[in-house]
Amino acid sequence: MKDRTLIITGLIIFIALVAFPFWYNMGKASPQPDLVLTAKAKAAGACVMPTAYMRANHMHLLDAWRNSVVRDAKRVFVNPQGKTFNISLTKTCLDCHSNKAEFCDRCHDYASASPYCWDCHLDQSKENK
Repeated sequence: MKDRTLIITGLIIFIALVAFPFWYNMGKASPQPDLVLTAKAKAAGACVMPTAYMRANHMHLLDAWRNSVVRDAKRVFVNPQGKTFNISLTKTCLDCHSNKAEFCDRCHDYASASPYCWDCHLDQSKENK
């Protein structure tokens, strides 16, 4: 029973040290990265889907595209506005967003995401150098 105060004091110090990073960073968030659009993307005016949708769901769209091409041999995407696009990461997405470091990598680094797209697809910006 003599050690009770030491144990409680030790637990309080331990909890304070473990929780310190959360308290220190509370309410602070790093700003979202600024994406650099190519001239071709600016000229196109719109992506295959609205910007808000693409920011939140592009990974789901790319997975659906992959499945439709590989499993169903479907290579045409029709967006809700009725416009058709070739289902291709390299020829559709990277045609407008060709600088991977300025577009893809900025957001993926910010979100600590490691997409596996580049396991199969070539980075055209590296290939053109």
